[in-house]
Amino acid sequence: MTSKRATAIGFIAVLLWALLALFTVGTAPTPPLLLNAICFTVGGTLGLIWTIANGSLHRLKTVPLKVYVFGTLGLFGYHALYFSALRLAPPAQAGLIAYLWPLLIVLFSGLLPGEKLKTGHFLGGVLGFLGAALIIGGGEAGFDSAALPGYLLALGCALTWSGYSVLSRRVGTAPTESVAVFCIATAILSAGLHLALETTVWPSGAIGWGAALALGLGPVGLAFYVWDIGVKRGDIQLLGVSSYAAPLLSTLVLVAFGVAVPSWSLGLAALLITGGAALAARASLSN
Repeated sequence: MTSKRATAIGFIAVLLWALLALFTVGTAPTPPLLLNAICFTVGGTLGLIWTIANGSLHRLKTVPLKVYVFGTLGLFGYHALYFSALRLAPPAQAGLIAYLWPLLIVLFSGLLPGEKLKTGHFLGGVLGFLGAALIIGGGEAGFDSAALPGYLLALGCALTWSGYSVLSRRVGTAPTESVAVFCIATAILSAGLHLALETTVWPSGAIGWGAALALGLGPVGLAFYVWDIGVKRGDIQLLGVSSYAAPLLSTLVLVAFGVAVPSWSLGLAALLITGGAALAARASLSN
């Protein structure tokens, strides 16, 4: 597989993740850990079916235990934080902060061996975090202290996923089939913690279960397999470039479906975060 093709496959994940916030809202009031368990059961089953159909089940035995631990913690940590953030803060605003990860991927990848950070990277970072500050400040509505825990969890999402994506380079020899094990392990871990920490509230009706199934098949399923191919075999900085579309696409989807109310502060924050990632990405491409 060529690097260009792998990068294009990785970008499919960005399109799927643009629907992550919308489907998450549709599963309310299911608690985060239970939602994790449901979605990753679907996503993991999807991966196992694909692995068996490809006749590559034997490849899972070659993967070191530390790789399985790394992948499981990455997927579990990001989504537990993400689902919690969208339960505690307005979805569009929390989602935008979580979508600082494309910018952070570009910045963090500049720290990899053979790479370097340029002025454009730092300026892009400033723009992106100004957008996040505008959201936390509340824009025209003013600071909302009740939403602050959700915003902080969303920032944790961005740091977790960007760190996971860049560090995946360290385990680049692990086959993509291993993602199925990450998903199944995440589902088991989430289910155990749910039983210990949460009250069980299943998705409500056809819309709730439909949204949960859609999450497991797409943003919390197929997306991980194509993203794994992209970050391991493609151009990780170019993926960071293309990923800057994610916050804007996600916000537009939420507004289009009436989940978020359009406002100047929301629009400006989306442009700052997207523009910051674009500026940092341009600096990477000029290397």
